[in-house]
Amino acid sequence: MSDTGPFQRLYRVQQLDLDLDRLRAEEASIPEPLREARAGQERLNNELEDTEITLEGVEKRIRQLEQDLAGTRDQMARAREEQDKNAFDARTQSQYGSRIQMLGERAEEMEEDLAPLRERARDLGNRAAELRAEHRALRPRLAELEAQDEARVGGLRDQGAGMREERATLVASLDSRTVKEYDLIRRAKKGLGLAEIQGGRCTGCNVNLPVNVQQRAAQGKLPPVKCPSCGRFLIKLG
Repeated sequence: MSDTGPFQRLYRVQQLDLDLDRLRAEEASIPEPLREARAGQERLNNELEDTEITLEGVEKRIRQLEQDLAGTRDQMARAREEQDKNAFDARTQSQYGSRIQMLGERAEEMEEDLAPLRERARDLGNRAAELRAEHRALRPRLAELEAQDEARVGGLRDQGAGMREERATLVASLDSRTVKEYDLIRRAKKGLGLAEIQGGRCTGCNVNLPVNVQQRAAQGKLPPVKCPSCGRFLIKLG
């Protein structure tokens, strides 16, 4: 078969397709350092978000308790003023005293509740600051890795551009129906639409081919001869 025959050209198309598949796989793969840096950034972002949400809830609870505490202290102050103005006998004095005591106990409970909440808020604020610092420290390294990966992907795409141009030239010189069928077979058969005959076997599925199939495939004529087992186009090289 001539080197410029249609099946030789289609075989070259498949070689280019396999190389382009490899380049696409390399492009899609993420280098491990970049993968780790992205994962680290995501972990920091998630933990920082969780910490800030928790801190917001604690601070809201603190503000509510402080507001309630201030209100209770105001009630105590008014009760004392009313006691001074209105408590002219022991019974009234006792009533005001009981109310002031009850308000005082409530205020003490609120202060006891506030102490651990304020400590918790301080811890959360410190942790949020640590996470922001870690995020800032990671940012330059991540930017460097992203730039390196962008250059890597750009190089792969440049490499593939020449292959795609050669493929387009070859495809334009082939029968469109044959190319379309080849593309369909290739998609269905894990990237191989064309299989070479070696030692009387289809290299696509390793089945032993009948002699008449080998002879027709060796002629390199259209329509293409297919493997009776896997359905790939068959080509006899050499």
